[in-house]
Amino acid sequence: MTVNSAIARYEGLGKEGRGRVAFASGALDAPYGFGTRFEDEPGTNPEEMIAAAHAACFTMATSFALAKAGHTEGSLETECKVTLESSDGGFAVTQSALTLNARVPGLARDEFDRLANEAKAGCPISKLLNCEITLDARLEG
Repeated sequence: MTVNSAIARYEGLGKEGRGRVAFASGALDAPYGFGTRFEDEPGTNPEEMIAAAHAACFTMATSFALAKAGHTEGSLETECKVTLESSDGGFAVTQSALTLNARVPGLARDEFDRLANEAKAGCPISKLLNCEITLDARLEG
């Protein structure tokens, strides 16, 4: 089992609030808020981080599936687009669209399709929304 963490901090409330999100590893420390999510302000947003996580997880799962199938060289690049839509007075992530570009010598199209689809179904981020969600809510001050 592995446990990874990130911290999000938000100063102010609503549209005027400003936040920072940081990974415990130090790989990311970026601003986020209404402007980075719905306008063109520099920074990140939850959907962009989900897209990055899904692209990375799926690509790694595909890489391992190809290696297990006996392939020894190649390159994979995945773009992920996560769609956030207004729904019933709120918002919902409605789609995570993966686009994979692969170069793997000797790989047949049917085997590629099968392995990529298995990786899509099996990668942990694809399964994310089917997981248990827990909350430790603390009100300070």
